Amino acid sequence: MSSESERSALLDTWTETSSHVFDSVVAANRAAFAAFGVEPGEKDGSVATPTERIAPDEDLPEWHTELTADDPTELSVGDRFEFTKTITDGDVKRFAASSGDTNPLHLDGEFAEETRFKGRIAHGTLVGGLISAALARVPGMVIYLSQDLEFHNPVRIDDRITAECEIVEDLGNNQYRLNTRVLNGEDVAIDGEAVIMVDELPEAAKAAVED
Repeated sequence: MSSESERSALLDTWTETSSHVFDSVVAANRAAFAAFGVEPGEKDGSVATPTERIAPDEDLPEWHTELTADDPTELSVGDRFEFTKTITDGDVKRFAASSGDTNPLHLDGEFAEETRFKGRIAHGTLVGGLISAALARVPGMVIYLSQDLEFHNPVRIDDRITAECEIVEDLGNNQYRLNTRVLNGEDVAIDGEAVIMVDELPEAAKAAVED
């Protein structure tokens, strides 16, 4: 088998596996939100994918999204996708419980006061997760191929932060390279770069969007 054929076969396998993982994550998310008593519904009037129509409540502050493209066939360099939310104490505790990262820097105020941060901060991976949330607003079904992150400034409880993603290169075969960063006010909390592939939505999801 040629190198090109091997790469194609590997990509097909990765796509199929990622699709199953995507479906599993969606199911897990639904179960998690049900556990928190969150009912399906519309959020802030912005575009949401069919699997993410989740209404905020007091424990899940309002999300805000902005995007410059809504058609996967028309994605191009310069298109931007943003996701904004407030990082709450509940977010940090749930992330610690689900990930197993119980570092007292994130959970113990007295301990955190004695560190260089002079107080609790959010998990870096939790903050970086907003980049994934922004990329979820890219039209089509997004599959992560790579993501690198550099952590510059901490995010504290009740900080309202924004993930910004911008397409900087069309790699062909529905793959794109994006600059990604998370802003906390004027401070850059996280900087990095991602590569994604955009597949067509499953037929059921397409029908839900059309409805």
